[in-house]
Amino acid sequence: MLALLLLACGPAEPPAPDLPEEGVPARRENRTAHIPPACYAETAPTGRNPCFACHVRGRSPNYLNDTDLQVLRAFPRDARTNPWTNLFADRSAAIAEGGVAVEVSNYLDGTRNLLADALPAGWAGWVPDVAYALDAAGFDRDPEGRPTGWRAYRYAPMPGFWPSNGAVGDALIRLPAPFRQADGQDDLDVYALNLAVVEALVTRDPVDVPPQDEAALGVDLDGDGTLGEARQVVPRRGLGYVGDARGLPAAPGLYPEGTELAHSLRYLQVDGDAVGPAPRMRELRYMRKARWLGAGALEEAALAEAREAQAFPDRVEAPQGDGERGMGNGVGWLLSGFIEDADGALRPQTDEETAFCTGCHGGVGVTTDSAFSFSRKLPGEAGWAWQLDPEAAPIPEPVRGDGQGEYRLWLERAGAADDFAANAELADRLLDAQGRVRPEHAEVLAADPLSLMWPSPERAQALNAVVDAVVQEQGFTAGRDPVWGLSDQQAVRSAELDTPTGAVAVGPAWIRVRP
Repeated sequence: MLALLLLACGPAEPPAPDLPEEGVPARRENRTAHIPPACYAETAPTGRNPCFACHVRGRSPNYLNDTDLQVLRAFPRDARTNPWTNLFADRSAAIAEGGVAVEVSNYLDGTRNLLADALPAGWAGWVPDVAYALDAAGFDRDPEGRPTGWRAYRYAPMPGFWPSNGAVGDALIRLPAPFRQADGQDDLDVYALNLAVVEALVTRDPVDVPPQDEAALGVDLDGDGTLGEARQVVPRRGLGYVGDARGLPAAPGLYPEGTELAHSLRYLQVDGDAVGPAPRMRELRYMRKARWLGAGALEEAALAEAREAQAFPDRVEAPQGDGERGMGNGVGWLLSGFIEDADGALRPQTDEETAFCTGCHGGVGVTTDSAFSFSRKLPGEAGWAWQLDPEAAPIPEPVRGDGQGEYRLWLERAGAADDFAANAELADRLLDAQGRVRPEHAEVLAADPLSLMWPSPERAQALNAVVDAVVQEQGFTAGRDPVWGLSDQQAVRSAELDTPTGAVAVGPAWIRVRP
């Protein structure tokens, strides 16, 4: 993937009451930390194209169109030298040593939240409060049994973000108090219905709900022009929320102001021949929508970005904020996160480590309101469960609007199972000698693709060892993903500016996740 992201050049986000003040740049040595390692993947020799997973013409109100980055390496000058040196590191000694302990959680000790308890006095950022005590509907509850507001959901990961590449994680969403209440009192049914409204608006698909008395709610949920009985929430302009959130701004493709998203990234646990998610977390990521920006404001921001990119292609402006209070992405969201210290305990990210997160969340065409996963949710009630629950319903392959399976198309256009063509194990499993999906896997790839995406025990242990080596070095600013030992034919060390990638562009085709 080749990125020139929104934060690379463009106006700083106007200040808001809960945003860091304008003119407070993040402290960092790597001025282009927001351009991720995958953007340095070598593609030119074969013309393979993993880049279209992210770089497409956005769907309104995402007005970004970075399709050109599939075919042109359009970096600012400061990004010419690849800063992600861990991509090339020799990790053979760490892999040979093996034996990384992942069986014990570094987030929870029983019901005690280890991370929250370890935060410094006066901490001004998010205090992690996900209890991971999920009921059958995915709602989270604290040790006293009270809802925390968090709800877990199952989603189709982005192409390449698969367990065999070290991407094992979950996601949860929380809406502000008015969306969870009616007449000032907590109401789980009202909350579930408002989440269904958000799901419909973000996915642009109708969502089935239990029969609803629209007259009592005062909202036309199904869009039939009457206040009768609704069994669906139909996305459209004019759809609104219920309960105490009634009348708050709503629009297709946008989350309500105050929405929170949490995402843990985990190690792999090996039990004999079985591989699954480990209790030990690598990271805990968080984003909150601090400002409501409507379609007009977002369009103007995208136009301003395009004008400035053309006039000053090498300008790199620092994102506003810091790793504690959150770092703005330029379009209303604040991002922060936690990562391991040298002993494996979770700690707040530094400013530079947080800057790494801001580029993809806000600067690529594929996102929906700066986020990836919720727009890819398994629809309806089946999608309200923990992503890592082995007993939950399978997540099918997303299908593009042109009828093609998204994963199959990506695998064949990338000619590999990861951005760098480094995961030979998964590539050999899924692709034949001509780079086509093996016929014997086609049916499972469509119906339950993640069942094919887990690594062997040997690869799982190697992935853990590489991550743990970076943790012990505290070397995240050189790259945090378990990719190592790449050749110059897999990743570029120095990028020639404005050179063709050799790829043929793939056009956008909005995906749907349907069982």
